[in-house]
Amino acid sequence: MRAKLSNLLWGLFFIVIGIGFAGNVLFHWDFSLFFTGWWTLFIIVPCGISLIQNGFRVWPAAGLTIGVLLLLSSRGYLDASLVASLIMPVIFILIGLSIIFKNWLLKDIHRLHVKFQGGDSEYSAIFAGRRDRISGERFMGTTINAIFGGVDLDLRNAIIDEDIVINATAVFGGIDILVPPNVKVKVSNVPIFGGVDCKVVEPISPNAPTILINSTCMFGGIDIK
Repeated sequence: MRAKLSNLLWGLFFIVIGIGFAGNVLFHWDFSLFFTGWWTLFIIVPCGISLIQNGFRVWPAAGLTIGVLLLLSSRGYLDASLVASLIMPVIFILIGLSIIFKNWLLKDIHRLHVKFQGGDSEYSAIFAGRRDRISGERFMGTTINAIFGGVDLDLRNAIIDEDIVINATAVFGGIDILVPPNVKVKVSNVPIFGGVDCKVVEPISPNAPTILINSTCMFGGIDIK
């Protein structure tokens, strides 16, 4: 449901842009995508949609907050030096909130979510890179976010015995997913100056489990091997 909602929001975002430019031609509107601070939308929009799609996560929340602060700074509402000084405190506050919600308030809810929805920990990289390997453990799906960064997820030795979903978002970043040889891979992608390259060979067994990659690529890419 959340994945469909995120696709709906992406679609509405580009429809509004199209209507704005059409209004310039037909009705002499003064619509412009390149307003002061327009570039911050490439941080705000993906992080906001990630929060809607996957719930509260530290790094998308941090990216959204930093993007809003940078937008306010570029518009002259906040001093640039003040914004730079606030970035680290904001990250620490969000980490603290994440720990509180994870360990105290949402522990039982998280267990129910995993039981009925599937999914392991989120793998996110914002202005950074990370490598993770799942070996000898049952893998139930996950969420991957690469925003101005990169994520490598190695599942070649993971135990995948049923159909799972991986939600992946790459914005000015890249994601590499290595899958075991006994699975099928299906891709659902929203490409925005980006795309998915799937090099997985179809397994012989018709009953092989399927990994559905539900992805959005904006000036970024996803490689599946």
